[in-house]
Amino acid sequence: MPAPLSGAAAARRVLDSAGLNDVEIEMIPGQLSDHYDPSHRLLRLSNEVYQSRTLAAVGIAAHEAGHALQHGFGYAPLAIRNAAVPAANFGSGFSMILFMIGLIFQPLHALLWVGIALFGCVVFFQLVNLPVEFNASSRAKDQLVSLGIIDQQGLVYVRKVLDAAAWTYVAATLQSLLTLLYLLSRAQDRR
Repeated sequence: MPAPLSGAAAARRVLDSAGLNDVEIEMIPGQLSDHYDPSHRLLRLSNEVYQSRTLAAVGIAAHEAGHALQHGFGYAPLAIRNAAVPAANFGSGFSMILFMIGLIFQPLHALLWVGIALFGCVVFFQLVNLPVEFNASSRAKDQLVSLGIIDQQGLVYVRKVLDAAAWTYVAATLQSLLTLLYLLSRAQDRR
C-alpha cells in the first residue's frame, strides 16, 4: 500500500512537529541500517527507507524519529541504554572468550566469572533496550496518525511492521537471558 510521503519526508514532519528542527536526516547505504545517532543528533535512514513511499518505510522512519523524540524529551530509559552501550559492546566481544579460558584452564577460573559478568552487561543492555524500542514504536504510530500522514487503515500495516520488528528484540533478549542462565549453570557445574 503506498504512503503519501517518503520515509525521509515522514520523519522530517515528525521531527519538525516536535520542535526538533536541528535533527538532520541523511541517507546511508545498507539494509536494516536505519538508526538515530544521539551523539550527532542525526537520523540515518537506509536508501530504501529514505526514498520509498511505502507504509513500511514510513513506519520505520517514524520509529527512528521516535528515538530522536525520546532523546529530545529526556526519556530516561534511552539515556540508560546509551550509557550501557560501551559495556555491552565490550561484553559481547570478550565475554565468551574469557568464559572459555576460565572454563578450560583451572588456574584462570576467575576469568569464567569475569566473562559471565561481561555477558551480564549485554543482557542488561537488552533488557533496558526493550522499553526504548516499544516506546519509539508507540511514539511513531501516534505521530503518524495525529499528523495525518497515515489513516487508521494505514496504521494497521505500520503496526504489523513495527510489531514484527519489536518481536526480534524480544527474541534476542530471551536468547541472551537463556545464554546467561546456561553460562551460570556451566560455572556451577565447574565447581
